[in-house]
Amino acid sequence: MTASGARNSHIGWLPYIVAATFFMEYLDTTVIATALPQMAHSFGVGPNSLSLGMTAYMLALAIFIPVSGWVADRCGSRTVFFSAIGVFTVASVLCGLSQNVAEFTAARLLQGIGGAMMVPVGRLIVVRSTEKSRMMQAISTITWPAIAAPVVGPPVGGFITTYASWRWIFLLNVPFGIAVMAVALALVPNLRGTERKPLDVVGLLLSGTTLTAILYGAELASQPGENPWVAGAVVLFGLLTGIVAFQHARRHPHPLIDVSTLKIPTFSVTVVTGSFTRIGIGAVPYLMPLLFQVGFGLSAFKSGLLLLASALGNLGMKALTTRILQRYGFRMVSIVDVTVAGLFIVACGLLTPNVPLALVLIVVFVYGVARSMQFSTLATLAYADVAQPQMSAASTLWSAAAQMTIGLGIAFGAVSLRAAAFFNGETTGRVFTLDDFRLAFLFAGVLTLVSVIGYWGLPHNAGQSIGGGSRGNEDPAKS
Repeated sequence: MTASGARNSHIGWLPYIVAATFFMEYLDTTVIATALPQMAHSFGVGPNSLSLGMTAYMLALAIFIPVSGWVADRCGSRTVFFSAIGVFTVASVLCGLSQNVAEFTAARLLQGIGGAMMVPVGRLIVVRSTEKSRMMQAISTITWPAIAAPVVGPPVGGFITTYASWRWIFLLNVPFGIAVMAVALALVPNLRGTERKPLDVVGLLLSGTTLTAILYGAELASQPGENPWVAGAVVLFGLLTGIVAFQHARRHPHPLIDVSTLKIPTFSVTVVTGSFTRIGIGAVPYLMPLLFQVGFGLSAFKSGLLLLASALGNLGMKALTTRILQRYGFRMVSIVDVTVAGLFIVACGLLTPNVPLALVLIVVFVYGVARSMQFSTLATLAYADVAQPQMSAASTLWSAAAQMTIGLGIAFGAVSLRAAAFFNGETTGRVFTLDDFRLAFLFAGVLTLVSVIGYWGLPHNAGQSIGGGSRGNEDPAKS
């Protein structure tokens, strides 16, 4: 499973190639929210009618993310990665040319298939091709799109829909996708698994049902007009199916999702504890725009400008992540950073229109810094102790957990806000108040702070194999 000598000289470019595709996928997912009203008007329907298109995308992700590792092992990572970019790009064209909800839904389903293969296989290519000593820098590079896109997307989407047309959100992917495909074909190695495993069909059905139910339930919970009990029941069904899928994976000789990787302590913490952290932190990109628009009474564009402070914190922290982890280690960074993130999430709820603008920007900026640091830490630590034969299984499980927690983060933010309104005496038709947002941010902050408990169990030398906490010692990769 080694690349040729000619391709080895280009290994350093792989994280940037993969990061480019990640940014295309994540940005496309986040900017669409601001374009929904214009799209609905174009199709002659209400905005809620377009939720089917969003659900179709999530359904494709839920079904095809678990099988992505198996397909990459069978067909070769470059073949699958290249094809996935092509499918995503063609689907983007079809989305931009859609004339009605049915066409848009079909195009989003196809786009979800491309995204489900593109993101996890891209991550797999990087972790398989990168030496342990360079893993932190590589993971930091491919992580920043997921960190930046949720805060950059809304203002970008607002700008495009205001000054052009919603169709350009999708059509702009075309030249970008073609360029990345050309580079990927030239530089990405075509890695394959060491053994040809049969497809675990039962595992595919169980994992697909689990993720579909959880993501769909999360989508229902985020919709104001939906019954929260129905949404909760759908999520509960997904969790129960997940237990069945877990037991199946433990007994199957060649499971689609190999849960034996959870026996690796560092990987387990990033998946289990990290999921709670990502849900708490991930609620903020849903709550913060609403706080500025509903609570502060700002326009969507001005709200987006304030959110750029978070984007600056996200991107600014990227340059320091590797050095901080090398100096202080994964355990200490995780504990301190999650604590800071939780406290500043709570602080976001204390903001009011009377708070000086400088203080608002500082709070939003520090949240962005903490978010960037923790997401990069989790993504890097995940592969610190995973052996090469398990990389495919680990990448698949990590991708499934990450995608699930994105949806759950949004749902948690929505449910927290609705619960806060109920506690504060919600009446029919009442708009959310600053007191509602204060409680919602408190719920998200507390969930984030509670997840600190999981990081205390990490060994002090966690991640030292990839340079974490080396404190100036000799190359830890050699120890």
